[in-house]
Amino acid sequence: MTATDSRKSDLDLVEAVRAACIEAAVSGYENAAMSGLCAEGAFEAAVSAIRMLDLKALTECSKNEVR
Repeated sequence: MTATDSRKSDLDLVEAVRAACIEAAVSGYENAAMSGLCAEGAFEAAVSAIRMLDLKALTECSKNEVR
């Protein structure tokens, strides 16, 4: 693997983590808001959803996509 390939692989992983965080936050916020939580409670739910992300699974998924 060249240095350029390595940088692309790293960037792919970082972009996958960012996308997963955004998806988790939006989903967590929407679910909490639909359940009747106030904005502050929904925000806490969104942060909690990000904290619960399985980062190991994201790294494995990213590695498999590069191959």
